[in-house]
Amino acid sequence: MYPIVSIIMGSTSDLPIMEKAAKFFDELEIPFEINALSAHRTPKQVEDFATKAKNRGIKVIIAAAGMAAHLPGVIAASTTLPVIGVPIISSASPAGLDALLAIVQMPPGIPVATVGLNAAQNAAILATQIIALTDENINQRLLIFKNSLAEKIVKANNELSNIKFKFKTN
Repeated sequence: MYPIVSIIMGSTSDLPIMEKAAKFFDELEIPFEINALSAHRTPKQVEDFATKAKNRGIKVIIAAAGMAAHLPGVIAASTTLPVIGVPIISSASPAGLDALLAIVQMPPGIPVATVGLNAAQNAAILATQIIALTDENINQRLLIFKNSLAEKIVKANNELSNIKFKFKTN
């Protein structure tokens, strides 16, 4: 089994957030790899990873980083693969806005798709949607997942209909 998605974190302290992406890929049976690389502490390894990812069969890269959050952009500068950035809220930056802006504000020609703060699962879903364009098996599993989201809301509304309040009208 070879990975088709790569999850890269600036630090293993991001793992509790990025596990949500890993769990999603496991659930949908999508082979992935997960590694820590730092744009600032291991720049040569980041460039080596990014330039070789496509030849290794990677189709989408998810890159998570907090604070200065240069990792997604540095990776995007060295590959033609789609890169999805996950801005991480850190103890040094509890609002996470610096990470969000660092990932969103990329220069022309170096796009990084960006999801919400700590939104690793959305990054995994977006990566899956990209891969599903050319893989019908993954597309079918994604469709089942999307349908399950609707089923959860229908079930929730059924449960809400049983809750009684004096002035509730439905």
